[in-house]
Order: sequence, then C-alpha cells, then structure tokens
Amino acid sequence: MDLVLRAIVVFVLILVITRAVGRRELSSMEPFDLILLVVMGDLIQQGVTQSDYSLTGATIVIVTIAVLTVGTAYLSFRFRRLRPLLEGEPIVLVADGRVLTANLRRQRMTVEEILAEARQQSIAGLEDIHYAVLETNGRVSFLQREQA
Repeated sequence: MDLVLRAIVVFVLILVITRAVGRRELSSMEPFDLILLVVMGDLIQQGVTQSDYSLTGATIVIVTIAVLTVGTAYLSFRFRRLRPLLEGEPIVLVADGRVLTANLRRQRMTVEEILAEARQQSIAGLEDIHYAVLETNGRVSFLQREQA
C-alpha cells in the first residue's frame, strides 16, 4: 500500500509541475532538458520505490501510474470543467496581426519566437497572421488572413 500512495503523490506532483512549467517549454526540448528528464526519472523512481527492487513492487507502481493516467484522461473527457485544469486551454497570442503582449508575457514567449514559428509555416510576418494560438501541446498554430 505504501508504494501505491507514493506513486499517487509523485503522479500529482508531476502533474502540478508540468502545468506550472508551461507548455511552451515542454514542447521544445534541448539536450540539457533531455538529460534533466532522465535524471528526474531516476530520482522519481528512487522516491517511489525506495529500496523495493522487486518485480511485484515495480508492477504495483507501473499499474498505479497507468490507472492514474487513464483516470485523468477519463475525467478530462467526462467532465468538461476539469479540462482546463488537467490539459490546459489554447491561448491566443496574435489577433488580427496584433501581438497580445499580456498573453505572451504569461507564457514567457517573445515576438521573435512567434515569428520563427510563423516562418517555419511559410508565413512572412505578423501582418499575414489572423490568429496565432498556443495549443495545449505547446505548438503554435496559425490562421492566415486569407484563410480566415
């Protein structure tokens, strides 16, 4: 039972941390981020299992985390009001060619990052953007003026 409680606490902690870090940071991983992720995985494993290296202990932890993952996905699907908490909401960054600086600041993004994303999608500049939206997966999607 101790392993189940530890897995639940760590799952909730990871959920809170990923929501706090921000989706933009999680969508663009640098080599350092990958190394940090591996180190965090090891630290989490040590915290959850402590000195229990048995197959039964590993199975209990894996099943607990899988059930929690499926459970949060079901809650998000079933209860619309929980979706913003569990998945986040899309955020408009540019509307009619105007940068919404408050939303940009809240997401810790720069205009240069939006322009770089736009160039990758063959959009020349802000004046060509009807809407730029930071999606829940961390990617920026664009609606060009002629498409709107």
